[in-house]
Amino acid sequence: MRTTSPFTVGRDSEIALLERAMTELRRRCGQALFLLGEAGIGKSRLVGDTLERAADLGLPVLRGRGSATGAGTPFRPLVEAVSSRFRTTGPPEDAELEPYRPALARIVPEWRRPGVQGHPENVVELAEALLRLLAVLGREGGCVLALEDLHDADSETVAVVEYLVDNLAGLPVLLVATLRPEPGEALDLVHAAERRRVATALRLGPLGAAEVRAIAAGCLGVGAGDVPEPVVERLAGGGGGNPYLVEELLAEMVGSGSLRPEGRGWALVGDPAATVPAAVVRHHVHRVDQLGREAGEFLLLAATLGDRFSASDVQLVSGHADRRLFALLRAAVDAGFVVPDQEEPGRYAFRHALTVEALLATVTPAERSALARQTAAALHRADPGLSDERCQLGARLLEAAGDRAGAARLYAEAGRQALAAGASGSAVQMLERGHELAAEADRTGIAESLLFALVEAGQLDRALALGDALPAAGKAALGADRRVALHTRLAWASVIAERGPETVAQVAAARALLPPDAEPAQLAALTVVEGYLALLPGQGGPPVDAERSARHAAEVAERSDLPVLACQAWQLLALLARERGFDDADGCLERMLAVAEAHALPVWRVEALVRLGANAFLRTGDARGLEQARDAARGVGAILLAQQTEGFLALHAVLGGRPAAAREIIDRCRDATARMRNLATHRYLLLTSATLAAHRGARREMERELLAFRRAGGEESILTPVMFGLCRAVCALLEEDRGRAEAELAAAGAWEEQHPSVFYLAGRYGLRPLLDVLAGRAGRPAYEAAAQAPAAALAWNRQFLRLTDAVLLGREGRAEEAADLVDAVRAAAALFPTGAHLGLRLVAEAALADGWGEPLVWLRAAEDHFHGIGAPSVAGACRALLRQEGASVGQRRSGRDRIPAGLRALGVTLREYEVFALLVERPGNQDIGRRLSISPRTVEKHIASLLRKTGLPDRVALGRLAAEYAH
Repeated sequence: MRTTSPFTVGRDSEIALLERAMTELRRRCGQALFLLGEAGIGKSRLVGDTLERAADLGLPVLRGRGSATGAGTPFRPLVEAVSSRFRTTGPPEDAELEPYRPALARIVPEWRRPGVQGHPENVVELAEALLRLLAVLGREGGCVLALEDLHDADSETVAVVEYLVDNLAGLPVLLVATLRPEPGEALDLVHAAERRRVATALRLGPLGAAEVRAIAAGCLGVGAGDVPEPVVERLAGGGGGNPYLVEELLAEMVGSGSLRPEGRGWALVGDPAATVPAAVVRHHVHRVDQLGREAGEFLLLAATLGDRFSASDVQLVSGHADRRLFALLRAAVDAGFVVPDQEEPGRYAFRHALTVEALLATVTPAERSALARQTAAALHRADPGLSDERCQLGARLLEAAGDRAGAARLYAEAGRQALAAGASGSAVQMLERGHELAAEADRTGIAESLLFALVEAGQLDRALALGDALPAAGKAALGADRRVALHTRLAWASVIAERGPETVAQVAAARALLPPDAEPAQLAALTVVEGYLALLPGQGGPPVDAERSARHAAEVAERSDLPVLACQAWQLLALLARERGFDDADGCLERMLAVAEAHALPVWRVEALVRLGANAFLRTGDARGLEQARDAARGVGAILLAQQTEGFLALHAVLGGRPAAAREIIDRCRDATARMRNLATHRYLLLTSATLAAHRGARREMERELLAFRRAGGEESILTPVMFGLCRAVCALLEEDRGRAEAELAAAGAWEEQHPSVFYLAGRYGLRPLLDVLAGRAGRPAYEAAAQAPAAALAWNRQFLRLTDAVLLGREGRAEEAADLVDAVRAAAALFPTGAHLGLRLVAEAALADGWGEPLVWLRAAEDHFHGIGAPSVAGACRALLRQEGASVGQRRSGRDRIPAGLRALGVTLREYEVFALLVERPGNQDIGRRLSISPRTVEKHIASLLRKTGLPDRVALGRLAAEYAH
């Protein structure tokens, strides 16, 4: 007889749904399906059938499983799943995955490249990396990720699954997960996903009598009608419709001889009545007895350790020598009680969780408690430090033994170990359990650790509430220094989250606890937090005071060997130093970089590189530093920082007149930053997308993107003035609505007056002075004030300030100096073409009025640029000014884009360019006329016009110029 049915029974609708989900992967319709049901109900069987079908379809398959004994090991099911696919190979070599390789190495350490210094990636970074990996795997037709026993998974795995569930739409990925309907994080995830309609939950109920009959027939190898009715009644009643229990009961009936072969069928002998637990227990007792007493004790010990166990742990507790240990393991495997773990040599798992329950049911509760206590003691004797997972295992054993205090102590220690390893979710879970079990007098110390874990897990509200609940006096109260450290940590978390009021409250609470002779390091940490407050709108004191204090804090941090605090302080100083100039700011960042490199702090090193690159881009328009910083961020797996750098590069592409490059970055990163809740970068990308539309004069698209920016919290951020100046004001100028542009710039200035900022692209130090001078509202004093500000060093602002000075010089009769400044702007126009040509269009009017420079040349160049980017209003204004001055205006005939930009700027027409191009071969007028089907006299007129427009002396010089353009 078979011990299991050869086919799945009673799950036709579920199988059909899973089949349909796999079929829809070809249309990139990703889904998440959760199979819920009690132990033995058939969840794993359905998963197995699904993966077999996926393999038949040629779909890549990844399979992992949670474990109650491994809940403290971050990402264990994901490690198994990825390893199951790539056990003998490295990660896919797709270039798309290159930035995510360091993050993926968190679950497959063998993938980390030698010599590359990484950092403990957060859960969101790993989740995004896994999502990208799955998308690449499923590119050809889909892939399937199966995660079983999610109820036993660690918090980090549940967080990753939640991220995947929320972001599978549009990806060729099917996620199938199983769990029991037990209260916990996994079940909460399923309920929340159902409410959001991003997942489907299939609840597996008990089978009916007909289905139980089919299982029995499959196991017995007979037709359904050949199964005796009393056998069906016993199985249906005793097994409760649970397939595993049905199969176990049937095996017991055959093993005990109450169900015997008779002819070509089976006959029942004796009374079929039995209860499920007793029947299962008796069945296991019978099977264990056949293995012998020593094997029974071995299995009971293994069951005490959990549904998964390591051979080394069993050996520590039992004292068996290697040979005997492996003999007992082989016997247990051969008997079907346990199976080897394919992913981790030396680890084993019971074939089913109910096997563990049945084995433990063979002894009394008092015996179970004693066995758990003895096992915990043996583990502690053999490994006093309770390293790795043994700390959590020891805690669980002591809890089972009724030792609440001992269990609380070990849960707390396991939580602290998890926090140190970067597994903040698991740390919270274990510290909470320790806090629940601890006596009143011991809870405060555990609560302290729990608070730090909550902060690291991003649960700031819970951390703040826990901080408020800690006793401030009495025996259970923490000492003043520890309370100061707690308030300082909460203050830092609050200021990073841009929550000013909470930051102020935590700083005040910490300072109230400090004695007059407080430690310099304590004061330094608070000073840095207060300095960052100065950067939040409406918060903090004067930046000058903040800078002075932050510099002292940086010195204290370095003397006290607190490198992270030193990096925080130098980064703050770099932002504040912008008030004096970017040389000082870069000096602070260089110091931050040196501290990070000296103390092997990869993330802080990348932070410094990103900010140095951003400053270089702002000052010179050169993005090479940003590109290097992005590559460095990718190299260590700092995905959030890489996204931040991509945002800067997108803005660089917008201002640099490369809309396709900007759009590629925005489209690639926008959804990812939203998924990863990288809100600051997400807002920046939304604003950059609005800027991209604004710099083409596409107002409707710009306003749509700005609405998304405001909804993401951007209107109250430090980027608000940029919204007015870099977006709306520029868009208004491209619509030839100067009054509207001036109003937008005034709004940006008013906001900055109320919220001092160190971000200088809103027009206050560039575009606004130019418009004010052109309108006669300001003169040289206003220009000098703007030109002396540190923000004048920024390349975007510098071009407008040069043009402002040129207008003033022209009015003062210093025409040559004015023209030289415009020439300097034109020479650098490739950096920011739209900004430069917008400035030229504006300044040309003043030059025409005051009689200096070459305004017609500037207008032609501007008209050509704005026609090319599809900004008809400003292009039309340029043509109108040219006509007003009696200048020729080239027709927008088909093929005009073939004329080189330099010649278009001189007003060369398409037909003139066709004549010009032929001059390379030095033909005569008749030859040119014949080739272009025009008369020799017309050719002569075109050449005369070309000589006039280019300023060249003769036809020979014109031919040399044509040859230069040809090459």
